[in-house]
Amino acid sequence: MKNKFFDILSAALSELSYPLDNIIIQIPKNPNHGDFTTNYPLINSKKIGKNPIEIAELIVNNIKERENSLIKEIEFIPPGFINIKINSKKFTNELPNIIKEDSNYGKNKDGKDKRVLVEFVSANPTGPLTIGHGRNAILGDSISRIFEWNGYSVEREYYFNNAGRQMRVLGKSVYARYMELLGLDFQIPDGGYEGEYIKSISKKIIDKYGKSLIDDKDNPIFKESAEQFIFNDIKKTLKKLGITFDLFFNENDLYDNNSINNVINELENKNLIYKKDGATWFKGTEVGRDTDRVIIKSTGEPTYRLPDIAYHKNKYDRGYDLMVDVFGADHMDAYPDVLSAIKSLGFKEEKVRVLIHQFVTILKDGSPIKMSTRKANFISLDNLIDEVSADVTRFFFIMRSMNSHLNFDIDIAKEESDINPVFYIQYAHARCCNIIKKYDDDLDKIDINVLDQLTNEQETKMISKLLQFPNIIKKCIITLEPQNISNYLSELASMLHSYYAKERVVDPKNSSLSDARIYLINAVRIVIKNGLSLLKISAPEKM
Repeated sequence: MKNKFFDILSAALSELSYPLDNIIIQIPKNPNHGDFTTNYPLINSKKIGKNPIEIAELIVNNIKERENSLIKEIEFIPPGFINIKINSKKFTNELPNIIKEDSNYGKNKDGKDKRVLVEFVSANPTGPLTIGHGRNAILGDSISRIFEWNGYSVEREYYFNNAGRQMRVLGKSVYARYMELLGLDFQIPDGGYEGEYIKSISKKIIDKYGKSLIDDKDNPIFKESAEQFIFNDIKKTLKKLGITFDLFFNENDLYDNNSINNVINELENKNLIYKKDGATWFKGTEVGRDTDRVIIKSTGEPTYRLPDIAYHKNKYDRGYDLMVDVFGADHMDAYPDVLSAIKSLGFKEEKVRVLIHQFVTILKDGSPIKMSTRKANFISLDNLIDEVSADVTRFFFIMRSMNSHLNFDIDIAKEESDINPVFYIQYAHARCCNIIKKYDDDLDKIDINVLDQLTNEQETKMISKLLQFPNIIKKCIITLEPQNISNYLSELASMLHSYYAKERVVDPKNSSLSDARIYLINAVRIVIKNGLSLLKISAPEKM
């Protein structure tokens, strides 16, 4: 429907010799303002050289002069908006398309033949996934699914490093617990890992090697056993959420295949590298950054910016049309330096979309739970899933903008009532299924001519809402904000529950109206199920 109004508006602009670019059509936040609104007169006033109100009046009059059964009302309002209401019958005529497309309703092929790489989670194997990793994981997977629904070919990638100081400390921590379990003197290293999982790893080593490693604290067995154990644990946790990766990329490969040195050489050839105080610096100020950055410390150890530059160069070399990075807020300062370096190497910066999500606070009994990863004083993502379910975990992590700090209230998450937003939506789907189950006749044999009886305000608004779903999916590919889908589903569920409370869906005294309303309920069921499917959340038929 939005596309049809776009065509009508474009025809009017052509007749008036107005530019056809910069046409924005939106759904008003206030339903009293109509079904669609455009601010075209306001944002194109300077280009056209006329007052916005004058432009709006000319456009409205042009559209009114041409008979069009689609539009019921059209008006212009200051300072330069045009609002329209669609003929409700036109909305109703679109319902059969929802039924026909069924599980494909909302999908499109806009991204056909385009390849997207989405990198997310990317936690080093030093411990169980945390709540912060959980938000990252579900955002990354939901965004991947949004791309897939828009027709893109998507690959999910996990980037990790199993070397460096963190991993050395992990190995020493395992050795310390190994000694402890054998009843011998031990000392946890500075900044060591103290979780129960370290003891579990150490016990496995004892089961296999006994006391043979007591005098061999630097044996790689300690680090390698920890890495294998933790990575298996990470994969199991992600599997609970329905998340699997196509690719695992190890940072060490960038050293082994000489990618790190190649990047240094290329930056040197562009005169973007210099030495100072024994360290190697990237000339960030030469490429638009506020300051220069150390990329190799005086000790000879690279900072994380250098392998990140090499890693992104590798992504470009693999020929993706778009690369999406999902990072926590702790990457806010670093990624612009990486992109500046990538741009200086001749790559198109716009091929990378960086998404930064804010931190998560777990609330219980109304109070935040204090957590420390190294001290193992935290609720792991695995524990959270077990406590509130995978469906709830997925929904709660995407129901707020990634730009907002997220308070994850466990008490609400465990509620099986209307205050739990995912339960509210799933119950709407189950309610639709229950209504349809009680319908005596064959859904496929409903005569679509009866749909003309869907004329009350609630029905019209609900149909309009259903028809917005494909545009919501398309909008998400621009914003990459999955909460647009969760918000949409919450609003549709609210409309369904309100309609059910007010209207008698099946009326024995009016079979044709009953048929029309059942048809509408089936369309609502399809859209809710599709939206939940996109978010990888189940749509139960009974609750």
